[in-house]
Amino acid sequence: MRPPILALALLPASLLAQQCVTRTAITDITASPAWNGWGPDGSNARFQPAAAAQIPADQVPKLKVKWAFGFPGVKAVMGAPVVAGGRVFLGVDTGDVYSLDAATGCVEWTFKADGSVRSAITVERDSGRYLAFFGDLKANAYAIDASTGEMVWKAHVDEHPRALITAAPKVFEGRVYVPVASGEEGAGVNPNYGCCTFRGSVVALDAATGKQIWKTFTIPEEPKQAGKNSNGVARWAPAGGGVWNSPTIDAKRRVLYIGTGDAYTEPAAKTTDSILAIDLTTGKIVWSVQDTENDAWLVGCNGAKPPENCPKGLGPDHDFGSSPMLKTLANGRTILVAGQKSGNVWAHDPDNKGAVLWRTALVNDTTQFGGKIVWGGAADDQNAYFGLGPGGIGAVQLRDGERKWFTPLQPAPAVATHTGQEGALSAIPGVVFSGGFDGVLRALANDTGRVIWEYNTVQEYQTVNSVPAKGGSISVSGPTVAGGMLFVGSGYVGVKNGMPGNVLLAFSAK
Repeated sequence: MRPPILALALLPASLLAQQCVTRTAITDITASPAWNGWGPDGSNARFQPAAAAQIPADQVPKLKVKWAFGFPGVKAVMGAPVVAGGRVFLGVDTGDVYSLDAATGCVEWTFKADGSVRSAITVERDSGRYLAFFGDLKANAYAIDASTGEMVWKAHVDEHPRALITAAPKVFEGRVYVPVASGEEGAGVNPNYGCCTFRGSVVALDAATGKQIWKTFTIPEEPKQAGKNSNGVARWAPAGGGVWNSPTIDAKRRVLYIGTGDAYTEPAAKTTDSILAIDLTTGKIVWSVQDTENDAWLVGCNGAKPPENCPKGLGPDHDFGSSPMLKTLANGRTILVAGQKSGNVWAHDPDNKGAVLWRTALVNDTTQFGGKIVWGGAADDQNAYFGLGPGGIGAVQLRDGERKWFTPLQPAPAVATHTGQEGALSAIPGVVFSGGFDGVLRALANDTGRVIWEYNTVQEYQTVNSVPAKGGSISVSGPTVAGGMLFVGSGYVGVKNGMPGNVLLAFSAK
C-alpha cells in the first residue's frame, strides 16, 4: 500500500526543470495562512478572514499575475487550488495531483490517481504526519503523505460502476467523510442500460487506515426491479440523490450536513433535492428536508420524443450541487444557507429539524430547468453571495433573506456562448471573487456588487515550468485566497462545451 515516492528522474522534463531545489517536510500548517479543502473552515462559507487573506480590499485592483504554471496534457484544471503549509495542492483531469510551492510555483511532487481529480484536497495531521485526502472520478478515496507524495492508503468507496467523487472530503477527529455522486444520470437514457440503481452516499473512513466505519445512503431503500423496457432490459427504482458537495461539519451538534441531487427514477425519493443532517458518530440520518418534490430527471429526456427510460413526469433538475453554509448570526442563532439549481437560496434551522426559515429567489422563475446556482456560494457575517449559470451575481442578507443587490454579468462578444458564473465564489472582507465561464476572473465590492477588478485568463502564458499554457473557462472550484495570494485554475470543459485550458495562475498585489 506504500509505493515509493516518485523519483525525480521519472518526472517529465517540464517538471524536472522546475523541481524545488530544497524539499522540506510540512511541519505545521497552522504556521501560515491556509485555504484547506473546500474552504478555510468546516462551515463551507468560503470566507477568508483578513489576517489570513492578507489582501486588503483597496489592494485588489492592483492584483497582477505573479507566476503561472502549465499542466502538460490537460484540458480541464478541475480541482480547487488548496493552500496549506506554504504549498498549493491541485488535481487535474489527467488524474495527476500536484504539490507546488505557493510562493514560486516550483514542483514539490506529483502523484497519479486512477481517475480524474475534481475533488479539492484536504490536508490534516494524522499519525504524526500531514496527509492529503481527496477523491477521483472512479470513486477512489486517497490519503497521501502531504510532504512527499507517497501513498498511504486508497479506498474504493462504492462498487457501482457509475459512482464518482467530485467534492472535497472533510476530515474531523480522525475520520474522513467522503461524499459520493454518480454519472448514472447521463447513462440512464440508454435503452440497453438497466436504469437505475445508484444511490448517493456519505462514507466515513478511518483517517489513518482508510477502513470504512460507516456508509449512509441518501436513499435508504435498496433499488428493486420495477419492470422491463421494450428491449427486455430490467428497470429499477429508487435511484439518485447523489452528493456533489463537500460535507459541512457542525461540531457543536455533532452532525454533518449535505445537499442531495435529484432522483433518477419515479417517484422521487423524499430525500432527493434535500438538505440532510447525518450523525458524525453513527451515520444515522438525524433529519432531512426536501426543498423540491417529484424531481426525477435524466440527461436527454427533455426532447420531443423522450427515450423509454425517462421519467414520465420529468422534473426540473434542481439538485443541490453546492455545500450548505453554516453561519451564526449576530443574535447567536445558527442557520444553514444553501443555493439550489432552481435559483432559490434556502435558509434552514439546524435546531428545529431543518425547518425552512426563509427562501429567496435570484431568478424570476424558479420552476424552470436547473443550472441557476450550481457549485457554490460564499458568505461573510452579513450576506451570502451566489453566482448564476445564466450570468450575474447576487447578495442575500443572512438574517432575513432580503436580496441586497444583483449584478448582471455578460461575457464579451467573442465568447458570447460561454455565459455564466456557475463556479464557486470566494470572499474576503469587502470583496467577492468569481471566475466566469467566459474565463474572466472578477472581484466585486461586497456592499454594492460593483465590479472593482477583472482579469481575462483566456490568453497564453509564459510559465515557470516552461509548459505551453493557455486559460479557458472557469467553473466548479473557483478562486482561493491565502497569504496575500489569489489562486485560480483556468480551463474547464464540463457539460456545456466550455473552453479548455491548462494553467494555474497566482496573483499578488505586491
